[in-house]
Amino acid sequence: MKISVITSVYNNHGTIAEAIESVLSQTYDNIEYIVVDGASTDGTVEVIQKYAGKIAAFVSEVDKGIYDGLNKGIALATGDVVGFLHSDDLFENEHVVAKIAETFKSDDVDSVYGDLLYVKKEDTTQVVRYWKSCSFALNKLQNGWMPPHPTFYVKRDVYEKFGCFDTSFKIAADYDSILRFLGKEGISTTYIPEVLVKMRVGGASNKSIRNILTKTKEDIRAMDNNCVGNSISLLLKNLSKIPQFFTRKQIV
Repeated sequence: MKISVITSVYNNHGTIAEAIESVLSQTYDNIEYIVVDGASTDGTVEVIQKYAGKIAAFVSEVDKGIYDGLNKGIALATGDVVGFLHSDDLFENEHVVAKIAETFKSDDVDSVYGDLLYVKKEDTTQVVRYWKSCSFALNKLQNGWMPPHPTFYVKRDVYEKFGCFDTSFKIAADYDSILRFLGKEGISTTYIPEVLVKMRVGGASNKSIRNILTKTKEDIRAMDNNCVGNSISLLLKNLSKIPQFFTRKQIV
């Protein structure tokens, strides 16, 4: 089983090397690594080019944002399964992709997901928030639950059948795709009860009040588009994040 891992990046020379190294250090031997750069001007391209011989495909051109970049990566992918590692993120350990592939094979499902750690930008050993997920059920999705998208790996033919990211969304296209795949289209999925990805804090959705309001509007639109959830679901979705700031204390 070939696993395509896609990184979309723009002007992030400070952490892109760590993301690339995290992919290249994986023990699984059938990874197709694709990097899509949005015409960075800060030295990011030069960092990526140092790994040219180890990256299956590299594109650097102007795009319309991260979701457009991810869509370009999906179009280039030839793997059986597609997943993403953002330029600020790291795999939890070198066996993550092997675990994902093993779960696809053993459970014969369309998608898998796991747990996510939010870590400090300057020190990735310091946990800020622990997104402990759980097994999927449609009623959970309708009540605002969602799997952590950076851990969500999906068979490539799902994107071919049901579409890629809707770039009319600026912040919540990942949520829209999850509702489309798991809710509207009913693809099968399995939960891996382990931390798969570490994400540095400081994502676009929480950078400003304006972005928070935009994300709220887009979340509602995603629910309406896919006939999953309502305004109560959105409230529950936001409230569910609160315990994640305390669960981190249980991590050794």
